[in-house]
Formats: sequence, C-alpha cells, structure tokens
Amino acid sequence: MFRLLTLPCAAVLALATVLVCTPAAADPFVPWFAQSVGNATQVLAVNGAGGSNAKIDVFQRSGNEWQAASTGIPAHVGSAGFIDKAREGAAATPNGVYSLDFAFGTAPPPPSGLRYLQIGPNDWWDGDSSSPTYNTHQQCAKAQCPFNTAESENLQIPQYKHAIAMGVNKDRVPGGGSAFFVHTTDGTPTAGCVSLDDGTLVKLIGWLRPGAVIAIKG
Repeated sequence: MFRLLTLPCAAVLALATVLVCTPAAADPFVPWFAQSVGNATQVLAVNGAGGSNAKIDVFQRSGNEWQAASTGIPAHVGSAGFIDKAREGAAATPNGVYSLDFAFGTAPPPPSGLRYLQIGPNDWWDGDSSSPTYNTHQQCAKAQCPFNTAESENLQIPQYKHAIAMGVNKDRVPGGGSAFFVHTTDGTPTAGCVSLDDGTLVKLIGWLRPGAVIAIKG
C-alpha cells in the first residue's frame, strides 16, 4: 500500500506531466433555446435565413446535454418573414417556443410518434375570431359548419399531405392567430407556417414524441 511513495523519481515526474497536460473537459454545448424549452427533450429549432427562407436544426437532449440530430434543413416561413407576436392575417411566422401537439395529413398515417389524424373534405381549422371554437380543428360539412368558413381553412389541400399542429395562440385570443402548422412545402412562402420537404417531414413525424416543441427565431 506504499507503492506510490516508492515510485522512481522519473515515474513521479511522468505522472505529474500527465496530470498537468490533460486538457479540461469541454463545456457542454448549450443551444440558443435551452433556457426557453422547459423539460422538452426534442426541439425543432427554426432559424431565419433571410426573407421567407429558414433553416431547421433538430436537437435531442439527454440529461443536460444537447445533441444535434440533423442540421440545416431548408424551410420556408411566412411571406412577411417573422413577427414577435402572432396575429390574424399577418402572413408572418411568430417567434417563440410552441408545443407540437399532433400530426395530421391527407395521406394515410405514416409511422408516427405523435397522434396522427388523417383528414378529408370535412376537416377545417376554425379561423373565425368570433367563433367559440376559434383556432381549433373541427369536422363539419361546409354548409353545416357553425363558424364562418370563409375565414377558416379547409385542411384537404396538397400542402397538408403531412403536417404538425403548432400550439400558437392556445388561449384562443380572438385575432391572436390561427392555423399555424409545420407542413409539406410547395416551394413558396407560407401564410405564417413553417414548411419543408415532405420526405423529411415524414421522418420528423416518426421521430417526434409527445412533449416535443418548436423554437422559432427570425
């Protein structure tokens, strides 16, 4: 038990050199959204890239360590760019952190970690600010809908081949914005959503789990 004390001088000097020269552990990577996402372990980080262009970085957290699962995914945002607070008709994508509540689409359900709803001609997103179901998914034949369909969005369109509902204006404040999704791109700016390649979106729908969020910074 006294071996360390009887090491030759050269060995002691070598051990000291190792202790002095071994670099300190690198500080863990801390992404820009880290203090804003609570306990979320999966984050889609949307960063403005000029005008209506953006890039999506996908992050996973294990304990206190964040790792990038994918970076630099091309995306489109609102034709008016970004806005700090969502509002109806702004055509801009709101900055902030939002839940990713469920997936939906006109296509049959892909492998999905989120609840998935296949939609048809009677699926709407209520955009009528005076409606008690404002900013929610509703099912009704157009002539029988209790809200103004002219101010709402029928979900059976090509851009919603696959989509994920974003929790923007979850308090449903009248005029505070409705129908914000991550959806299939048609190659053009959106009305305030985030759009990307459909194949990549399908992979994200399969990877995401309840509790995931989207963090947006224009």
